[in-house]
Amino acid sequence: MSDVLHSVHEVIGRAHSRIDGPVKVSGEATYTSDIHFPDMLHAVPVCSAIAAGKIVSLDFAAAEAMPGVHAVLHRGNIGQFYRISGNSMDTGFVDEARPPFEDDVIRYYGQYVALVIAETFEAASAAAAAVHVSYETAPHDVSTALSTDEELTVESERGDADAAFASALVTLDETYVTPVETHNPIELHATVARLDGDAYTFYETSQAVSNHQGTLMQMLGLPKEKVRVVSRYLGSGFGGKLWMWPHSLLAAAAARHTGRPVKLVVSRKMMFQNVGHRPLTQQRVRLSASQDGKLSSLAHEYLNHTAIADVYAETCGELTPGLYSVPNLRVASTTVKRNVGSPTAMRGPGAVPGLFAIESAMDELAVKLGIDPVELRIRNEPEVDESSGLPFSSRHLVECLRTGAEKFGWAQRTPGVGSMKRDDGVVIGWGVGACSWPALRFSAEATVDLRDDGTARVVSGTQDIGTGTYTILAQLVAAQTGLPLDRIEVGLGDTALPLGPISGGSAATASLVPAVSDAARAAVKVLLTRAGTLSDSPFAGMNPDELRMSDGRVHRKHEPAEKGVPYQQILCAAKMRSASGSGSAKGGFDDPLKKKYSLHSYGAHFAEVTWRPEIAQLRVSRVVTVIDAGRILNLKAGRNQIEGAVVMGVGMALFEHTSYDSQSGAPINSNLADYIIATNADTPELDVTFLHHPDTIFNELGARGIAEIGLAGIAPAITSAVYHATGVRVRKLPVMIEDLLAAR
Repeated sequence: MSDVLHSVHEVIGRAHSRIDGPVKVSGEATYTSDIHFPDMLHAVPVCSAIAAGKIVSLDFAAAEAMPGVHAVLHRGNIGQFYRISGNSMDTGFVDEARPPFEDDVIRYYGQYVALVIAETFEAASAAAAAVHVSYETAPHDVSTALSTDEELTVESERGDADAAFASALVTLDETYVTPVETHNPIELHATVARLDGDAYTFYETSQAVSNHQGTLMQMLGLPKEKVRVVSRYLGSGFGGKLWMWPHSLLAAAAARHTGRPVKLVVSRKMMFQNVGHRPLTQQRVRLSASQDGKLSSLAHEYLNHTAIADVYAETCGELTPGLYSVPNLRVASTTVKRNVGSPTAMRGPGAVPGLFAIESAMDELAVKLGIDPVELRIRNEPEVDESSGLPFSSRHLVECLRTGAEKFGWAQRTPGVGSMKRDDGVVIGWGVGACSWPALRFSAEATVDLRDDGTARVVSGTQDIGTGTYTILAQLVAAQTGLPLDRIEVGLGDTALPLGPISGGSAATASLVPAVSDAARAAVKVLLTRAGTLSDSPFAGMNPDELRMSDGRVHRKHEPAEKGVPYQQILCAAKMRSASGSGSAKGGFDDPLKKKYSLHSYGAHFAEVTWRPEIAQLRVSRVVTVIDAGRILNLKAGRNQIEGAVVMGVGMALFEHTSYDSQSGAPINSNLADYIIATNADTPELDVTFLHHPDTIFNELGARGIAEIGLAGIAPAITSAVYHATGVRVRKLPVMIEDLLAAR
């Protein structure tokens, strides 16, 4: 085993605490809303009080006259904004394409109609409340029953699903609904815009600083060197902070208008209106099978709501064509417009609501057939990805199901509804759900410096959204150099750094593995080359291939590290501050590897619920999850990711839904008191297992992302357990107590 490979095994795949943990728990980490400049102003938007119509007049004289107010911006004085040329991962992306104040038309409740700029947040808030807006109202629609006269667009098709369904002996035809869910990270969206001459610096709550920069460049009409975006720390985002929202442009306009730095923090209420949500989905699933459980057809048709002016497609059927073996398949969809703000990506977009429908249907089919739900899934395991005919780069779903069943104790399950009753009268319900997520990687660049003080620095223009990217980059450098993690500095979250990937789609880690590893190797090669050229070096005249760096020391290839010298001695002798190397990797949705392999991660959730019929009390008491996501680089952070996703899944299954007032069009539970999420009290006993099958086709360490897959499949596992305990089949999330009262 080479020294470098030994280093990899020492640091990769272990449980490491986060290197950024101390600055976060001590309060030293600076988040966007913490940014302060001595001459900074504050901006507060004025939001529409209607859901459809147009602005007739704005009366802001009283607001402008209030103490501390500098200006009220509106359509007449905000200045020029532009639309982007088209959504692109490389150059800019928005879900709400219309720049703020572009016209007087109101398309959703809460749409920005004016902006107050003042010396303090309190003054700006008071003045914003004093702005009077007159409207001409129009009919609006925020209804949750989705229908359309449009023909659905076929996304995937093979065989004849309708004919196979019509001729089958065992069929299932059901509709499943998932509600609007709103991202609720504790950190609110925020922008601090600072103008220096004609160049802007934006401090942003962003999951994609490079893409955010590209979007701002286009919408402000500025070259790249005039726009810098910084996001050092992010208080999570769940996808809602992937793309730029109009408040960033409002902050830019305020800085442009006043010449001073401006902070704009979106309120919690605005989080429900102005920065996206997971859309409402309505999915019809038709399954047919033989008596032995072999699927003969699968039809998946779905609708999701979208904004009046923007089309957002929730790709619920993306995983359907390749998840199970079925000869006849059809997936089709379309969108339905509503007077709501634009939907956006939310953790596991498409897959999470899509798998709720597919996995719920599989459980219902298992009941009809009298086949164990785990066994039904195993019987329909495909040999290749039947949507493309491509081989899987790595697929171990059957092992996930069998391992999870063993750990959960599935063999003790009795299939009858309500048949698992404890002595205290509590009824136990067990359910299972398979999960999957595409393996994605995007273009990335990184630079590594080995410095003469015995430390290293690695930088990339990506960002850490709270998932552990700082630590992963340090691990990758440690694997190539043998330096301890506390000797490695990581720089992220700045477009002044080399191009970094988005923190979305579970793609950041997989994207950075080759870029950072190559950069570290390049820096080591510079060091080893210099060691061989120094006349007073113990390695004078030696070729770099004859040398190695491990444990932070340079040594001969076939000798242990302790016989070498600390690498900083080489740098000092060479009068070099550092040995630097750069690395890059290509990727994207058109990744050439996708033409050769089906690239996905897989898993299985086993859920237990307890049901107390006398008081109608339901609780998720236990979840066992097994994940096949290649090599897990940091077991501690990885387990934390899955555990957090499972708890989020409990919220999806039992609590979360955004409700709209049919009369005003407003989200009516737009606060953390009325929008119920899972808390510590709702957290079940959690058991997470990772299978160890490195996907070295995907990248050299065999790592795939795991942020989304832990949420995919957990809601149907829970609702299947609810059925097993109560006999009530919930097809519309979340499970409501009213649904279960009939089971008492």
